[in-house]
Amino acid sequence: MGLRGEAAIIGYVELPPERLTKALSGPPAPFILEQWADLAAAALADAGLPAESVDGIVTSHLAESEIFVPSTIAEYLGVRANFAELVDLGGASAAAMVWRAAAAVELGICDVVVCALPARYNTPNSDRKPKPLTDAVFFGSSSNQYGSPQAEFEIPYGNLGQNAPYGQVATRYGAVYGYDERAMAKIVVDQRVNANHTEGAVWRDTPLTVEDVLASPVIADPLRKLEIVMPCVGGAAVVVANADVARRARNRPVWIRGFGEHVPFKTPTYAEDLLQTPLTQAAETAFTMAGLGRGDIDMVSIYDCYTITVLLSLEDAGFCAKGEGMQFVAEHDLTFRGDFPMNTAGGQLGFGQAGLAGGMHHVCDATRQIMGRAKAAQVADCHRAFVSGNGGILSEQTALILEGD
Repeated sequence: MGLRGEAAIIGYVELPPERLTKALSGPPAPFILEQWADLAAAALADAGLPAESVDGIVTSHLAESEIFVPSTIAEYLGVRANFAELVDLGGASAAAMVWRAAAAVELGICDVVVCALPARYNTPNSDRKPKPLTDAVFFGSSSNQYGSPQAEFEIPYGNLGQNAPYGQVATRYGAVYGYDERAMAKIVVDQRVNANHTEGAVWRDTPLTVEDVLASPVIADPLRKLEIVMPCVGGAAVVVANADVARRARNRPVWIRGFGEHVPFKTPTYAEDLLQTPLTQAAETAFTMAGLGRGDIDMVSIYDCYTITVLLSLEDAGFCAKGEGMQFVAEHDLTFRGDFPMNTAGGQLGFGQAGLAGGMHHVCDATRQIMGRAKAAQVADCHRAFVSGNGGILSEQTALILEGD
Protein backbone atom coordinates (compact mmCIF):
# COMPACT_ATOMS: atom_id res chain seq x y z
CA MET A 1 0.00 0.00 0.00
CA GLY A 2 1.27 3.46 -0.85
CA LEU A 3 3.00 5.17 -3.75
CA ARG A 4 4.39 3.15 -6.65
CA GLY A 5 7.04 5.77 -7.36
CA GLU A 6 5.46 6.74 -10.67
CA ALA A 7 5.29 10.48 -10.03
CA ALA A 8 8.33 12.75 -10.08
CA ILE A 9 9.45 16.28 -9.35
CA ILE A 10 10.65 17.55 -12.73
CA GLY A 11 11.14 21.27 -12.13
CA TYR A 12 11.56 23.71 -9.28
CA VAL A 13 12.24 27.32 -8.43
CA GLU A 14 13.52 28.80 -5.18
CA LEU A 15 13.91 32.54 -4.87
CA PRO A 16 16.97 33.86 -3.02
CA PRO A 17 15.67 34.78 0.44
CA GLU A 18 15.82 38.37 1.58
CA ARG A 19 16.07 39.64 5.14
CA LEU A 20 12.66 40.61 6.45
CA THR A 21 13.74 44.06 7.64
CA LYS A 22 15.19 44.90 4.22
CA ALA A 23 12.16 43.61 2.34
CA LEU A 24 9.68 45.51 4.51
CA SER A 25 11.57 48.78 3.98
CA GLY A 26 11.42 48.47 0.20
CA PRO A 27 8.58 48.96 -2.29
CA PRO A 28 5.53 46.72 -1.97
CA ALA A 29 5.82 43.25 -3.45
CA PRO A 30 3.17 41.97 -5.87
CA PHE A 31 0.01 40.47 -4.49
CA ILE A 32 0.46 36.90 -3.19
CA LEU A 33 -1.76 35.70 -6.03
CA GLU A 34 0.61 37.29 -8.55
CA GLN A 35 3.59 35.76 -6.77
CA TRP A 36 1.93 32.35 -6.96
CA ALA A 37 1.60 32.76 -10.73
CA ASP A 38 5.21 33.91 -11.11
CA LEU A 39 6.53 30.95 -9.12
CA ALA A 40 4.40 28.54 -11.13
CA ALA A 41 5.64 30.00 -14.40
CA ALA A 42 9.28 29.78 -13.29
CA ALA A 43 8.97 26.17 -12.09
CA LEU A 44 7.23 25.14 -15.33
CA ALA A 45 9.93 26.87 -17.36
CA ASP A 46 12.55 24.97 -15.39
CA ALA A 47 10.77 21.72 -16.25
CA GLY A 48 10.42 22.75 -19.89
CA LEU A 49 6.63 22.50 -19.81
CA PRO A 50 3.99 24.89 -21.19
CA ALA A 51 1.45 26.42 -18.85
CA GLU A 52 -1.35 24.56 -20.65
CA SER A 53 -0.02 21.24 -19.34
CA VAL A 54 -1.03 22.02 -15.75
CA ASP A 55 -4.18 20.27 -14.54
CA GLY A 56 -3.52 20.23 -10.80
CA ILE A 57 -2.60 22.78 -8.14
CA VAL A 58 -1.70 22.47 -4.48
CA THR A 59 -1.45 25.56 -2.32
CA SER A 60 -1.53 26.94 1.18
CA HIS A 61 -3.40 30.05 2.31
CA LEU A 62 -3.74 33.13 0.15
CA ALA A 63 -3.88 36.68 1.52
CA GLU A 64 -6.32 37.80 -1.16
CA SER A 65 -8.86 35.02 -0.55
CA GLU A 66 -9.74 33.58 2.85
CA ILE A 67 -11.89 30.80 1.40
CA PHE A 68 -12.06 28.93 -1.92
CA VAL A 69 -8.32 29.37 -2.26
CA PRO A 70 -7.54 26.64 -4.85
CA SER A 71 -10.35 27.77 -7.13
CA THR A 72 -9.17 31.38 -6.84
CA ILE A 73 -5.73 30.35 -8.05
CA ALA A 74 -7.15 28.13 -10.81
CA GLU A 75 -9.27 31.03 -12.02
CA TYR A 76 -6.35 33.45 -11.95
CA LEU A 77 -4.04 31.08 -13.82
CA GLY A 78 -6.69 29.92 -16.26
CA VAL A 79 -6.16 26.31 -15.16
CA ARG A 80 -8.98 23.78 -15.47
CA ALA A 81 -7.83 21.79 -12.46
CA ASN A 82 -8.80 18.16 -12.01
CA PHE A 83 -7.08 18.25 -8.62
CA ALA A 84 -7.03 21.31 -6.35
CA GLU A 85 -5.89 21.08 -2.76
CA LEU A 86 -5.33 23.43 0.19
CA VAL A 87 -2.74 22.22 2.71
CA ASP A 88 -2.53 23.79 6.18
CA LEU A 89 0.27 22.05 8.10
CA GLY A 90 2.64 24.92 8.79
CA GLY A 91 6.25 24.03 8.01
CA ALA A 92 5.17 20.50 7.12
CA SER A 93 2.96 21.85 4.31
CA ALA A 94 5.58 21.68 1.54
CA ALA A 95 6.39 17.98 1.92
CA ALA A 96 2.69 17.29 2.44
CA MET A 97 1.87 19.12 -0.80
CA VAL A 98 4.37 17.01 -2.73
CA TRP A 99 3.03 13.63 -1.63
CA ARG A 100 -0.56 14.71 -2.21
CA ALA A 101 0.37 15.79 -5.72
CA ALA A 102 2.15 12.47 -6.30
CA ALA A 103 -0.86 10.50 -5.08
CA ALA A 104 -3.21 12.42 -7.38
CA VAL A 105 -0.88 11.82 -10.33
CA GLU A 106 -0.55 8.10 -9.62
CA LEU A 107 -4.33 7.79 -9.34
CA GLY A 108 -4.61 9.25 -12.83
CA ILE A 109 -6.59 12.26 -11.66
CA CYS A 110 -4.11 14.68 -13.21
CA ASP A 111 -0.82 14.73 -15.12
CA VAL A 112 1.03 17.88 -14.03
CA VAL A 113 0.67 19.53 -10.62
CA VAL A 114 2.20 22.80 -9.43
CA CYS A 115 2.88 23.15 -5.70
CA ALA A 116 3.80 26.74 -4.81
CA LEU A 117 4.45 28.67 -1.61
CA PRO A 118 4.97 32.44 -1.97
CA ALA A 119 6.39 34.18 1.08
CA ARG A 120 6.54 37.96 0.74
CA TYR A 121 4.81 40.06 3.35
CA ASN A 122 4.85 43.68 2.13
CA THR A 123 2.14 43.22 -0.50
CA PRO A 124 -0.03 46.16 -1.64
CA ASN A 125 -2.47 47.54 0.89
CA SER A 126 -5.41 49.93 0.79
CA ASP A 127 -6.30 52.65 3.30
CA ARG A 128 -9.97 51.96 2.56
CA LYS A 129 -9.58 48.19 2.99
CA PRO A 130 -6.60 47.63 5.29
CA LYS A 131 -5.45 44.11 6.08
CA PRO A 132 -6.70 42.99 9.51
CA LEU A 133 -4.18 42.23 12.24
CA THR A 134 -5.05 38.60 12.91
CA ASP A 135 -4.09 36.25 15.72
CA ALA A 136 -1.22 34.96 13.58
CA VAL A 137 0.47 38.36 13.84
CA PHE A 138 0.43 38.43 17.64
CA PHE A 139 0.42 34.80 18.69
CA GLY A 140 2.27 32.91 15.95
CA SER A 141 1.05 29.34 15.76
CA SER A 142 -1.10 29.86 18.89
CA SER A 143 -4.78 30.74 18.59
CA ASN A 144 -6.45 33.35 20.76
CA GLN A 145 -9.86 32.83 19.16
CA TYR A 146 -12.82 32.46 21.53
CA GLY A 147 -13.34 28.77 22.22
CA SER A 148 -9.76 27.79 21.42
CA PRO A 149 -8.18 25.49 24.05
CA GLN A 150 -5.04 27.62 23.78
CA ALA A 151 -6.95 30.78 24.61
CA GLU A 152 -8.31 29.15 27.76
CA PHE A 153 -5.48 26.95 28.99
CA GLU A 154 -2.16 28.14 27.52
CA ILE A 155 -1.99 31.77 26.46
CA PRO A 156 -3.11 33.14 29.88
CA TYR A 157 -0.08 31.42 31.41
CA GLY A 158 2.38 32.71 28.83
CA ASN A 159 2.78 29.47 26.89
CA LEU A 160 2.60 30.77 23.34
CA GLY A 161 4.63 31.36 20.21
CA GLN A 162 7.58 29.24 19.12
CA ASN A 163 10.80 30.19 20.92
CA ALA A 164 9.73 29.37 24.48
CA PRO A 165 8.16 25.96 23.71
CA TYR A 166 11.18 24.85 21.67
CA GLY A 167 13.41 25.99 24.52
CA GLN A 168 11.32 23.89 26.90
CA VAL A 169 11.80 20.84 24.66
CA ALA A 170 15.57 21.42 24.56
CA THR A 171 15.64 21.79 28.35
CA ARG A 172 13.74 18.53 28.74
CA TYR A 173 16.17 16.80 26.38
CA GLY A 174 19.09 17.99 28.48
CA ALA A 175 17.47 16.76 31.68
CA VAL A 176 16.90 13.27 30.25
CA TYR A 177 19.92 12.71 27.99
CA GLY A 178 22.40 15.47 28.77
CA TYR A 179 23.18 18.51 26.68
CA ASP A 180 26.31 19.21 24.63
CA GLU A 181 26.09 22.84 23.54
CA ARG A 182 29.12 22.47 21.26
CA ALA A 183 27.47 19.62 19.37
CA MET A 184 24.33 21.72 18.96
CA ALA A 185 26.43 24.64 17.70
CA LYS A 186 28.14 22.31 15.21
CA ILE A 187 24.79 21.74 13.49
CA VAL A 188 24.66 25.45 12.67
CA VAL A 189 28.34 25.63 11.72
CA ASP A 190 28.24 22.67 9.31
CA GLN A 191 25.10 24.04 7.68
CA ARG A 192 26.74 27.46 7.38
CA VAL A 193 29.55 25.82 5.40
CA ASN A 194 26.89 24.54 3.03
CA ALA A 195 25.29 27.98 2.83
CA ASN A 196 28.70 29.49 2.07
CA HIS A 197 28.76 27.33 -1.07
CA THR A 198 25.16 28.00 -2.17
CA GLU A 199 24.13 30.84 -4.45
CA GLY A 200 21.40 33.01 -2.98
CA ALA A 201 21.79 31.91 0.64
CA VAL A 202 21.33 34.75 3.12
CA TRP A 203 24.49 33.70 4.96
CA ARG A 204 26.52 32.84 1.83
CA ASP A 205 29.27 35.36 2.59
CA THR A 206 29.40 34.91 6.37
CA PRO A 207 31.49 32.02 7.76
CA LEU A 208 30.74 30.80 11.27
CA THR A 209 32.52 28.99 14.11
CA VAL A 210 31.28 27.06 17.11
CA GLU A 211 32.60 29.87 19.29
CA ASP A 212 30.52 32.38 17.33
CA VAL A 213 27.37 30.37 18.01
CA LEU A 214 28.13 30.01 21.71
CA ALA A 215 28.84 33.74 21.97
CA SER A 216 25.42 34.65 20.58
CA PRO A 217 22.82 35.59 23.21
CA VAL A 218 20.50 33.03 24.76
CA ILE A 219 16.97 33.61 23.45
CA ALA A 220 15.04 30.69 24.95
CA ASP A 221 17.32 28.79 27.31
CA PRO A 222 19.27 26.78 26.20
CA LEU A 223 18.73 27.90 22.59
CA ARG A 224 20.93 30.74 21.38
CA LYS A 225 20.24 33.34 18.73
CA LEU A 226 22.22 31.57 16.00
CA GLU A 227 20.38 28.30 16.72
CA ILE A 228 17.07 29.92 15.81
CA VAL A 229 15.99 30.49 12.23
CA MET A 230 15.96 34.01 10.79
CA PRO A 231 12.65 34.95 9.10
CA CYS A 232 13.05 36.05 5.50
CA VAL A 233 10.91 36.64 2.44
CA GLY A 234 11.13 34.61 -0.73
CA GLY A 235 9.18 31.76 -2.28
CA ALA A 236 9.50 28.32 -3.83
CA ALA A 237 7.58 25.95 -6.08
CA VAL A 238 7.92 22.48 -7.60
CA VAL A 239 6.26 20.69 -10.52
CA VAL A 240 5.13 17.09 -10.01
CA ALA A 241 4.29 15.04 -13.11
CA ASN A 242 3.45 11.53 -14.22
CA ALA A 243 6.02 9.10 -15.62
CA ASP A 244 5.32 9.86 -19.28
CA VAL A 245 5.79 13.59 -18.80
CA ALA A 246 8.76 13.09 -16.47
CA ARG A 247 10.72 11.05 -19.00
CA ARG A 248 10.33 13.82 -21.59
CA ALA A 249 11.20 16.61 -19.15
CA ARG A 250 14.34 18.71 -19.26
CA ASN A 251 15.74 17.58 -15.90
CA ARG A 252 16.54 14.25 -14.32
CA PRO A 253 13.26 13.08 -12.74
CA VAL A 254 13.20 12.96 -8.95
CA TRP A 255 10.78 10.14 -8.17
CA ILE A 256 8.62 10.33 -5.05
CA ARG A 257 9.11 6.81 -3.70
CA GLY A 258 7.62 7.07 -0.24
CA PHE A 259 5.96 9.40 2.21
CA GLY A 260 4.69 9.48 5.76
CA GLU A 261 2.62 11.92 7.77
CA HIS A 262 1.56 12.07 11.40
CA VAL A 263 -0.44 14.88 13.04
CA PRO A 264 -1.42 13.91 16.62
CA PHE A 265 -1.77 17.34 18.27
CA LYS A 266 -1.32 21.08 17.78
CA THR A 267 0.66 22.19 20.82
CA PRO A 268 3.17 20.27 22.97
CA THR A 269 0.80 20.60 25.92
CA TYR A 270 -0.98 17.57 24.50
CA ALA A 271 2.10 15.57 23.45
CA GLU A 272 2.43 12.17 25.10
CA ASP A 273 6.22 12.58 25.15
CA LEU A 274 7.99 15.84 24.30
CA LEU A 275 11.05 13.95 23.08
CA GLN A 276 9.25 11.49 20.79
CA THR A 277 8.05 13.50 17.82
CA PRO A 278 5.44 12.53 15.21
CA LEU A 279 8.30 12.08 12.73
CA THR A 280 8.95 8.67 14.30
CA GLN A 281 5.83 7.27 12.66
CA ALA A 282 6.01 9.42 9.52
CA ALA A 283 9.60 8.40 8.72
CA GLU A 284 8.95 4.70 9.34
CA THR A 285 5.96 4.82 7.00
CA ALA A 286 8.03 6.55 4.31
CA PHE A 287 10.95 4.12 4.48
CA THR A 288 8.64 1.09 4.52
CA MET A 289 6.71 2.39 1.53
CA ALA A 290 9.92 3.03 -0.42
CA GLY A 291 11.41 -0.34 0.55
CA LEU A 292 14.64 1.36 1.61
CA GLY A 293 16.73 1.59 4.74
CA ARG A 294 18.50 4.51 6.35
CA GLY A 295 21.82 3.35 4.94
CA ASP A 296 20.46 3.70 1.39
CA ILE A 297 20.11 7.47 1.73
CA ASP A 298 22.78 9.72 0.17
CA MET A 299 21.72 13.01 1.78
CA VAL A 300 19.10 14.27 4.20
CA SER A 301 17.25 17.56 4.23
CA ILE A 302 15.92 17.98 7.77
CA TYR A 303 13.54 20.76 8.76
CA ASP A 304 15.66 23.05 10.92
CA CYS A 305 13.72 25.90 12.47
CA TYR A 306 15.79 25.26 15.63
CA THR A 307 18.80 23.05 16.31
CA ILE A 308 16.72 20.96 18.71
CA THR A 309 14.36 20.20 15.81
CA VAL A 310 17.26 18.79 13.82
CA LEU A 311 18.51 16.72 16.74
CA LEU A 312 15.15 15.13 17.49
CA SER A 313 14.44 14.57 13.79
CA LEU A 314 17.70 12.69 13.24
CA GLU A 315 16.84 10.41 16.14
CA ASP A 316 13.17 9.93 15.35
CA ALA A 317 13.82 9.33 11.65
CA GLY A 318 16.05 6.45 12.71
CA PHE A 319 19.46 7.77 11.67
CA CYS A 320 20.67 7.33 15.25
CA ALA A 321 19.24 5.98 18.49
CA LYS A 322 17.18 8.07 20.90
CA GLY A 323 19.45 10.07 23.17
CA GLU A 324 22.49 9.64 20.87
CA GLY A 325 21.81 12.57 18.57
CA MET A 326 24.47 14.85 20.01
CA GLN A 327 27.13 12.17 19.75
CA PHE A 328 26.02 11.45 16.18
CA VAL A 329 26.28 15.12 15.21
CA ALA A 330 29.69 15.47 16.88
CA GLU A 331 31.10 12.41 15.13
CA HIS A 332 29.86 13.11 11.60
CA ASP A 333 30.70 15.73 9.00
CA LEU A 334 27.32 17.19 8.03
CA THR A 335 28.63 19.33 5.17
CA PHE A 336 28.00 18.53 1.51
CA ARG A 337 31.45 16.90 1.29
CA GLY A 338 31.09 14.96 4.55
CA ASP A 339 30.10 11.43 5.48
CA PHE A 340 26.52 12.45 6.36
CA PRO A 341 25.48 15.34 4.07
CA MET A 342 22.63 17.28 5.68
CA ASN A 343 20.84 20.44 4.58
CA THR A 344 23.36 20.89 1.81
CA ALA A 345 22.05 24.30 0.73
CA GLY A 346 22.42 25.59 4.28
CA GLY A 347 19.02 24.64 5.62
CA GLN A 348 16.78 27.37 6.93
CA LEU A 349 19.44 28.27 9.52
CA GLY A 350 21.90 29.10 6.72
CA PHE A 351 19.81 29.70 3.61
CA GLY A 352 16.96 31.53 5.34
CA GLN A 353 13.37 30.73 6.30
CA ALA A 354 10.98 32.34 3.83
CA GLY A 355 7.76 31.58 5.70
CA LEU A 356 6.09 28.35 4.60
CA ALA A 357 8.49 28.31 1.66
CA GLY A 358 11.11 27.41 4.26
CA GLY A 359 9.63 23.93 4.22
CA MET A 360 9.81 23.83 0.43
CA HIS A 361 13.51 24.75 0.76
CA HIS A 362 14.14 21.21 1.97
CA VAL A 363 12.29 19.71 -1.00
CA CYS A 364 14.30 21.94 -3.37
CA ASP A 365 17.54 21.08 -1.55
CA ALA A 366 17.04 17.36 -2.14
CA THR A 367 15.76 17.90 -5.68
CA ARG A 368 18.83 19.98 -6.62
CA GLN A 369 21.15 17.30 -5.33
CA ILE A 370 19.45 14.40 -7.11
CA MET A 371 19.22 16.40 -10.34
CA GLY A 372 22.95 17.16 -9.99
CA ARG A 373 22.39 20.93 -9.99
CA ALA A 374 23.85 21.94 -6.60
CA LYS A 375 27.04 23.32 -8.21
CA ALA A 376 29.72 24.01 -5.58
CA ALA A 377 27.71 22.20 -2.90
CA GLN A 378 27.01 19.08 -4.95
CA VAL A 379 27.15 15.75 -3.11
CA ALA A 380 29.00 13.14 -5.12
CA ASP A 381 26.82 10.30 -6.50
CA CYS A 382 23.62 11.59 -4.93
CA HIS A 383 20.65 9.44 -5.92
CA ARG A 384 18.43 9.14 -2.83
CA ALA A 385 17.30 11.70 -0.28
CA PHE A 386 15.22 11.89 2.88
CA VAL A 387 13.21 15.07 3.45
CA SER A 388 11.34 16.06 6.61
CA GLY A 389 8.72 18.71 7.28
CA ASN A 390 7.74 20.11 10.67
CA GLY A 391 4.81 22.32 11.59
CA GLY A 392 3.97 24.04 14.85
CA ILE A 393 5.94 22.84 17.87
CA LEU A 394 6.98 19.40 16.61
CA SER A 395 3.31 18.64 16.07
CA GLU A 396 2.64 18.28 12.34
CA GLN A 397 5.30 16.20 10.64
CA THR A 398 5.82 14.75 7.19
CA ALA A 399 8.56 12.71 5.50
CA LEU A 400 9.51 12.05 1.87
CA ILE A 401 11.84 9.57 0.20
CA LEU A 402 13.06 10.90 -3.14
CA GLU A 403 15.12 8.97 -5.71
CA GLY A 404 16.71 9.58 -9.09
CA ASP A 405 16.80 7.11 -11.96
